[in-house]
Amino acid sequence: MTNLPTFEFEQALHAQGSRHIAGVDEVGRGPLAGPVFAAAVILDPKHIPAGLNDSKKLSAKKRDLLLKAIMEHADVSISSASEREIEQINILRASHLAMVRAVQGLRQCPDHVLVDGNLIPRDLNIPATAVIKGDSRSVSIAAASIVAKIRRDLVMCDLGQQFPGYGWEKNAGYPTTQHLKALQDLGVTPHHRRTFKPIHNILYQAKKLSG
Repeated sequence: MTNLPTFEFEQALHAQGSRHIAGVDEVGRGPLAGPVFAAAVILDPKHIPAGLNDSKKLSAKKRDLLLKAIMEHADVSISSASEREIEQINILRASHLAMVRAVQGLRQCPDHVLVDGNLIPRDLNIPATAVIKGDSRSVSIAAASIVAKIRRDLVMCDLGQQFPGYGWEKNAGYPTTQHLKALQDLGVTPHHRRTFKPIHNILYQAKKLSG
């Protein structure tokens, strides 16, 4: 039997008096290129789409169907932090910045936020609970993971057409064999994260050679 995310975290908070509970998740911490994205979702308890799960465990077709159901009844906000912001404040802080921006973009201010992971963004000025593996445990966080992944994949697909050869439309900027080979053959693009080791090493080597 597969354990699917439940509404239990949200129900417990409802019982304590919280009305609007947002699930928040980010996607794109591991890639070498592209922004990091986050989504915040407040589900309508009367219209929770069936089959919500961690976006990584779902097929693209299933994610698209669930996205449609989420957008129909939920309050949804998506935000990002850019490659330059990732370089300036590090990937963890940038993913937290994207989360805070996503929460701020919701139509209604949540009473409580369920955050995927073990850390609460320090600039989130709303009561919050960190939920480890939250996208597999809370339906609100699972919904956020689906929304964030679909948006980021679309952006990386678009960037992949602008910068052909790196395979971003398939690898979403992750360090696949094709992506790493393209870095050696084609070089670093403006969308690469320059503080990430493989990119940093290429730029360092180029600097040494030109020096």
